[in-house]
Parts: sequence; structure tokens; C-alpha cells
Amino acid sequence: MSSPPNEDSAPQQAGIVERLVRDDVDRKRFLKMAGGAGAASFGAFVLAACGSSGKTTSTVAATAATATTSSTASTGDLAILNYALTLEYLETGFYEKVVASGLFSGKVGALIKSFGGEERTHVEALKGTVEKLGGTPAANPNGKFPITSATQVAELAYTVENLGAAAYLGQAGNIQSPEILATALAIHTVEARHAATLGTLVKKSLTPDGAFAKPADMSTVLAAVKPFLA
Repeated sequence: MSSPPNEDSAPQQAGIVERLVRDDVDRKRFLKMAGGAGAASFGAFVLAACGSSGKTTSTVAATAATATTSSTASTGDLAILNYALTLEYLETGFYEKVVASGLFSGKVGALIKSFGGEERTHVEALKGTVEKLGGTPAANPNGKFPITSATQVAELAYTVENLGAAAYLGQAGNIQSPEILATALAIHTVEARHAATLGTLVKKSLTPDGAFAKPADMSTVLAAVKPFLA
């Protein structure tokens, strides 16, 4: 391995990310439905120590699923959950391709594999929560990712994880259910830790925004993920 340097439509329909990225009308509808008056933010993917056991997944899904009973809150939260789910699908697909590439081995390879497993656990938890709230989980989009070298992949992972963390943070204020908010923040924390760990790998800042993390609005996140949609 070459060593990287040390840096008002239904919310649960299939293909929501592709439609949001490619269709301004759908994007505006989603923003209105999810309660984002203008630029609703979303995102998140960061940390090295998220428990990935089936028990953890079931507990997170069950806890979040008990949260929302009002139809208004449920609709908005389902939209947010499905958006998060689609982003987590993309992250999971990215790590699967990285592991399959064989670019990393040893401790770094094991770390990358564990990150992928944690993203997969996020997918399982979010799908379970959507189903328990009576919604239909978003479809898994086809992702395409440039996998050329260990250095390039590590830097891309650092960028993606920081974007994800900023996205979850941006959407936090739009979540109606306290339990679902707690779940989202638990995932956000792990995503942020992923990003910090990758920062040590690529010799980039562990806290790129300083003492206070900055949220990313939806348009920023969608523009960033668009190149990764097949």
C-alpha cells in the first residue's frame, strides 16, 4: 500500500437524492416539507468508535421509532430520516469500494473497514426507524467514486466525513422528535470522529472550523454529492 500523508411530495419515495440534486422543483418541495425555511442543512459522517452490533442497531431504531406521534412531526422527520439514509447509503458504498480496491492494508486497512461497518450500521438503524414510523425507506442509489490511490482516497474520505457531519448538524434544528434528534446526534458524533481520525492520516486539521463546528446547508451538500451519483 502506498502510504497516504498523515489530512409537497412524499418524503419516502425512491431516488430522493437523485431528484433533489437534479430537479430544483423537488428540492424546493423537500425544503418546505422538512421545515427548512430556505436553506435546510443536513449531513454527517464521523468517528472511529461507533458500536456496530445488531443490538445497537435495534436499540437505536426502536428508541427513535417511539418518538413521533403527530402527523406533522412524523412527515418532516421521515423526510429527514430518508435523506440521511440516502447519504449513509453513499458512504457505505464508498467504503465498500475502498476496501475492495486493496489500497489499504494493516492497521489503516482495518480502520477503513471498521468505518465502513459503522456506516452500514447507520443504514440499518435509519431504515429500521423509517419502517417503524410507517414510512418506506429510500432506495439505495448507485454511487460512483474515484478510487485511484491511497492518498487520494484518504483525502476524499476526510472531505466526505466532514461534509456529512456538517450536514447532520445543519438539519438538527428541523427535527421534531427529541428521540430522533438524539439518534441523529449520536450518528453525527461518530461521523465527526471518523473525520478527525482521517485528519490525522492525511495531516489536516482535526477541527477545520475551530472551536465551533459549522453546519452545511442542503444546497452545499447536494452539490457536493452530485458527482458521486451514477
